[in-house]
Amino acid sequence: MAVERTPRTCFVTIGATARFDLLIKAALSPPFLQSLNASGYTALVLQHGAEGAQIYNDFTSANGAGSEGRYGLDIFGFDFNKRGLGAEMQAAKGRAGMAEGVVISHAGSGSILDALRIAVPIVVVPNPSLLDNHQVELAEELSSQGYVVHGRLEALPDALRQSDLLREKRKSWPPDNRRHDPSGRGLAGVMDDEMGFVD
Repeated sequence: MAVERTPRTCFVTIGATARFDLLIKAALSPPFLQSLNASGYTALVLQHGAEGAQIYNDFTSANGAGSEGRYGLDIFGFDFNKRGLGAEMQAAKGRAGMAEGVVISHAGSGSILDALRIAVPIVVVPNPSLLDNHQVELAEELSSQGYVVHGRLEALPDALRQSDLLREKRKSWPPDNRRHDPSGRGLAGVMDDEMGFVD
């Protein structure tokens, strides 16, 4: 008789602007699915984009609901939600009766900020196919500050384990930078400066 597990969701998003087939393939790989199951996850939700739909459909055709290839996980996929990804991120955060999960995201700033705002652990995986790729720098910097796990396509199971450590020492977002900012304006002031807003 199977033991009933507390629902726990891993949400994977590639964002809206660039295809990231390698992340979809890594998220559907047996080593990663095994690690989700071993870590108590019950669901994998994939925002795969239009181009990633074929990868998802091929996987679900070969591994029907309840098959061994799903490693005990409910697996769902969709192209994109024009209303945003808030519901999927909240599911990963965990609602009443659910355990907190994780978001695994491309290193786009919008997706990262959405996850940080609701304080769900996030693994940030830079897309290596992008030109002038600043995603690596963003992932490295936020990881060095302890806000995210910098994930790598070839090591998603390890990043999943690291997300549990991140959960234990969670830092609040946005950071309070006033003690390091002589202007006393904090993160909002830095963002205003970057965006060209003048007082």
